[in-house]
Amino acid sequence: MPRSRDAAKEIERLREAIRRHEYLYYVADDPEISDAAFDRMMTQLKELEAENPTLVTPDSPTRRVGGRPREGFQTVRHKTPMVSLDNAFSFEELRNFDRRVRELTGREKVEYTTEHKFDGLSMSLHYEKGTLVRALTRGDGTTGEDVTPNVRTIRAIPLTVDATLLKKAGLVGTFEVRGEGIMTRKAFEELNEQQEEQGGKRFANPRNAAAGAVRVLDPAVTASRKLGYFAYYLLVEGRVPKKRHSEVLETLSTLRFKVSEDWELRHSIGEVEKYIERWESKREKLPYEIDGIVIKVNEIGLQNELGFTSKAPRWAIAYKYAAHQETTLIKAIEVSVGRTGVLTPFAVFEPVQIGGVTVVKSTLHNMDEVERLGVHAGDTVLVERAGEVIPHVLKVVKHGKEETKFEMPSKCPVCGTKVHRAEGEVAYRCVNVSCPARRRESFLHFAGRHAMNIDGLGEKIVDQMLEKNLIKDFADLYKLDLDTLAELERMGEKSAQNLLEEISASKKNSLARLIYAIGIPFVGERTAQLLAAHFGDIGKVATASPEELTEVGEVGPKIAQGVREFFSESANRKLIERLRAAGVNMKEERQALKDTRFARMTFVFTGTLAKRSREESEALVASHGGRTGSSVSKKTTYVVVGEDPGSKFDKAKSLGVPILDEAGFEKLLGK
Repeated sequence: MPRSRDAAKEIERLREAIRRHEYLYYVADDPEISDAAFDRMMTQLKELEAENPTLVTPDSPTRRVGGRPREGFQTVRHKTPMVSLDNAFSFEELRNFDRRVRELTGREKVEYTTEHKFDGLSMSLHYEKGTLVRALTRGDGTTGEDVTPNVRTIRAIPLTVDATLLKKAGLVGTFEVRGEGIMTRKAFEELNEQQEEQGGKRFANPRNAAAGAVRVLDPAVTASRKLGYFAYYLLVEGRVPKKRHSEVLETLSTLRFKVSEDWELRHSIGEVEKYIERWESKREKLPYEIDGIVIKVNEIGLQNELGFTSKAPRWAIAYKYAAHQETTLIKAIEVSVGRTGVLTPFAVFEPVQIGGVTVVKSTLHNMDEVERLGVHAGDTVLVERAGEVIPHVLKVVKHGKEETKFEMPSKCPVCGTKVHRAEGEVAYRCVNVSCPARRRESFLHFAGRHAMNIDGLGEKIVDQMLEKNLIKDFADLYKLDLDTLAELERMGEKSAQNLLEEISASKKNSLARLIYAIGIPFVGERTAQLLAAHFGDIGKVATASPEELTEVGEVGPKIAQGVREFFSESANRKLIERLRAAGVNMKEERQALKDTRFARMTFVFTGTLAKRSREESEALVASHGGRTGSSVSKKTTYVVVGEDPGSKFDKAKSLGVPILDEAGFEKLLGK
């Protein structure tokens, strides 16, 4: 047995050598030694660690695979949401994106980065002092699953980042890397060959195989799938630590993460289109699958100025390549009812394989689309599928012998309630919020973080409650007891008690949360806040006329009609009374202002603020009686300028509007 000091030196030498060869093989694609030589080094290290267990460290290459299968995944909230991107399917949509970017930033020319859109699984890696401590899936964008033991088996992902490299990159402390877990075409083919040999089911595509590999409970299974990882995003304390996205990609390469070598900097949307065309003809030759190109505004300051919609960043878009297409027969046209009560026609097909996936149905979206296509049951149609986009009908190839015109039902096919259609609206709706077809998604929406915020009321619990007929509408939640909840699967007494406390606490939520939670057509978070602030009582909202509703800022005829239709249903009015009887808050408590120092003042923020987020700054302005604007005019009181300001800064100078830096704004707050 080697002496402890000698063993420590040899172990560290082997670890450094193995890390280097892992990088050369899995990241740089430039191996220097054979697989057999690598295996010998790994075996030698394992033996030395077995002989010297006190020298084993969590970041050792031997720790990539190990541990017994777990019983389940823990969900963890992302520090910064992992948003999805809007899609473009044509150059016209791409040019519209470019036009919006230039209009919103006031720039004639904007620099873009172009990158491959990997067909894999989005993942977030968290490092502390250079060591991987947590890996999360994207999940719903707000919370993901902790898959750290599985991700540690992916050899393209460094378990540690050298301190010298961190210093060179200007990083200290904690940082987060985001990227895509993928499976190469070769690894995918080998996996399916193995599945066939073992009598298992073949996987449909590499993406599904990669996603399944990350989410299995046994890390050894993940290791056997030979996954890869491409990094494309870097965050420090929720912010991008560079001035340009191109610098982020270069920094990730410096840190020895695998970054696609094929990203490029483009100086116009025309150059972006050439990049897209070039890779459309070359993508099948790549060792992995891509389903499009991601286009991002390069300057981080402009990204911050453009911000986000409720679903996606305004500074990025994904161009999706042309889809796989096949013809098939429509057996029937049926109707589904969604969470908001919208009736959606969908086509039921003779099963057809499109891009490795068996397609049996596709949404027809609405009656306008049915009429535009001129589609009937019995028609042969051309169906398209692009990447993970839901299949859709492109056109009728051949009409059937009997053409029976499809008509939307006058009553909800599930609960029998009268179907509503607003004048000028495409959608047909069942507005009965307690409709069985809506219940599951409605309960999940009701319990959501931005609605009643009932932590613990997830899909599996709601499904069990509905199966056991414990809940029919929202008011039933407030009648649940400990014994009933404790009997549910995976729901011990402690968990049941916690859920009951969450449900009870939700009674005290604001009126705005309640209005948003109950699912009124067209009423989102912002509109719910406006209605609550204006009327102050849900009873007044329920009885308000369309004219009274449109007196509320940002509430137009469409929203007003949605509110009126919702409360015109007796089932919904009875539900509100049941919630009231259960003790749920129905009034808006007016929050007192800290003071009125900013009364009649309007602030506009531009650029990145160092001390506070823009949302925090705007909330502070409101708490002192002021308001914030999205554009600069002569009526603007102050423009507050952070790092990398956009066109609002230039407009403020041209109009002579007073400009404050962040220190000046803080000084005003401190008065």
